[in-house]
Amino acid sequence: MDENTRNQIVEVIEMHKKMVAELQRSGIETIAVAVEAIVKSLKQNGRIYICGNGGSAADAQHIAGELVGRFEHERKGLPVVALTTDSSVMTSISNDYGYENVFLKQVEALVRKGDIFWALSTSGTSANIISATRLAKEKGAGVIAFTGSSGSELEQIADICFCVDDKSTARSQEIHQLGYHIICKLVEQNFCE
Repeated sequence: MDENTRNQIVEVIEMHKKMVAELQRSGIETIAVAVEAIVKSLKQNGRIYICGNGGSAADAQHIAGELVGRFEHERKGLPVVALTTDSSVMTSISNDYGYENVFLKQVEALVRKGDIFWALSTSGTSANIISATRLAKEKGAGVIAFTGSSGSELEQIADICFCVDDKSTARSQEIHQLGYHIICKLVEQNFCE
């Protein structure tokens, strides 16, 4: 391996370690509050709806998979839906109303008062995420946001915002994954028999 490649690998690892240390300093309370909100909603027969674009769409599906199936323990499945998985719904909405409404129409159809709407957007400015989040909040859902840009529009709308403020989308998403894995672990513990 040449020295340049090695240095780039070390640089990414060191940045990740620095961001994990920052999470430990300033993100623990936000994660705990998100867990409380999710558990409260689920215990009151609420549902969790999650959305994001690109890598954040994959994260939405990952979270849903962990909570509908299992994370670490056997338990009943939890009502968690990633709004990024139904290709017929997504393509029909995009075709008929434009991609900016792909999540808005799903929120209109599904989200109820007492549910949790979990929006993932590293920019915090994705138009389709913003409009869906606003509608979810209007309908009485609690809003959790995972962002990668401090002071974003999404952060301003959210009730709870886990912001990993970094210019690198990849680094932000790595810390998002650590955050949502912790959330999955703690939520699950509340539903194990």
